[in-house]
Amino acid sequence: MAVAPLYKTQELKIYNSISGQKEVFTPITEGNIGMYVCGPTVYSNVHLGNCRTFISFDLVYRYLKHLGYKVRYVRNITDAGHLENDSDEGEDKVSKKARLEQLEPMEIVQRYTLDFHNILAKFNNIPPSIEPTATGHIVEQIEIIKTIIDNGFAYVANGSVYFDVKKFNETNTYGKLSGRNLEDMIANTRELTAQSDKKNPQDFALWKKAEPEHIMRWPSPWSDGFPGWHLECTVMSTKYLGEQFDIHGGGMDLKFPHHECEIAQGEAACGVTPVNYWMHANMLTLDGKKMSKSTGNILSPAEIFNGESDKLNKAFAPTVARFFMLQAHYRSILDFSNDALEASEKGFYRLMESIETLAHLKTSKTTEGFDIQNWVNECYEAMDDDFNSPILIAKLFEAVKFINSVKEDKATISEVDYKLLQETMNAFVFDVLGLVNINEASSDISDKLSGTVELLIQLRAEARANKDFATSDKIRDELQAMGIQLKDGREGTSFTLN
Repeated sequence: MAVAPLYKTQELKIYNSISGQKEVFTPITEGNIGMYVCGPTVYSNVHLGNCRTFISFDLVYRYLKHLGYKVRYVRNITDAGHLENDSDEGEDKVSKKARLEQLEPMEIVQRYTLDFHNILAKFNNIPPSIEPTATGHIVEQIEIIKTIIDNGFAYVANGSVYFDVKKFNETNTYGKLSGRNLEDMIANTRELTAQSDKKNPQDFALWKKAEPEHIMRWPSPWSDGFPGWHLECTVMSTKYLGEQFDIHGGGMDLKFPHHECEIAQGEAACGVTPVNYWMHANMLTLDGKKMSKSTGNILSPAEIFNGESDKLNKAFAPTVARFFMLQAHYRSILDFSNDALEASEKGFYRLMESIETLAHLKTSKTTEGFDIQNWVNECYEAMDDDFNSPILIAKLFEAVKFINSVKEDKATISEVDYKLLQETMNAFVFDVLGLVNINEASSDISDKLSGTVELLIQLRAEARANKDFATSDKIRDELQAMGIQLKDGREGTSFTLN
């Protein structure tokens, strides 16, 4: 008999940015989810803030799949149209980098797309179902501009096309995602410069006429030019997920104007609100301050992996850095520091050690000291509460404590509960959180470490037999200082990594 998917028994709640509250998640089509996440603009190496956003939505993707949903996850690559300062003026970010390095724009795109994929692979992110590019959808962008013009929400000015925000706001609400009022925005905006082709300062470009020096350009009914940055996401999300889809994610910094403009474009072109649940991941800080290239308060993923930064005392494995990020809720600000990473590393190894201990645990007739089924329910409750990974991790460490108690003969576990515990631990640690057991990957080092500690345990036992308690205590205390805890039990002395 077929087993019902988990989503049938779980009530998942998602914090919806547009309503400002948690809502019970109901997909448009039962069992199927369309999810779109704004991807990177590939003109430089991916930065840590981007990585946190993509790790957060990798967690979402993994959990939805774990619940049994069929998920189509679309994440774009912006390789054209994103101007400096996220405005409608200035130079295209990819074009500028190409000009500075005297390369073709697509060489820049290729280099930094490969870097992006490489870094996310190190973090063990699952690739999206579809990863479309802006330049691969120029035709579709031109067609949707025609539709928006025909619907009366855009105008042509000197070869460029602009979205008419005031006209749109007569029948719709511009600002409903970010909570901004159009009248207030207009009142607080300086007058347009004489050079501007816009009717109003809030209007945004759907198509920009290319200046003679602009490298990346395409023919259109209005001019040789390029699409506006906001347009690509509307086009690619609707093409692959439909005019209305379930989840749209991105960094908090994209809420306005990027996502606000996406909503306006979708409603103007299709007549329906495009997204049911808007999700936004919060920012990163470093040592309590905003990350900034200009101040030098910056840390790259590569620097975390190789330790070559004055902000760090050592290198950290990508999976440890991932674990650190997941210890904070995706909607909360996360502060990176060497001390915080070191603390996470200790916790990570404790978790991995317990997974290995669990694999060799002895079972009994009954379970005493822990309610396994209740614990399983609490793990799901944590993730069903807006993907609350820090609460989930806290629950996992409750299981770690129990596993160690069983190992030390202070608790027991039945065969049935053992299978449930092992299955649930593996599902949440590896499938949902996406962690990698680097203890297994470096088993040679682990074996040598174990052998060394076992030798010291033997020497300590001999010292105790000879009533040389000074030496015995010295071995125990020195190991403790190095983070190795000795535990004396009925079957001898074992050790754990703190």
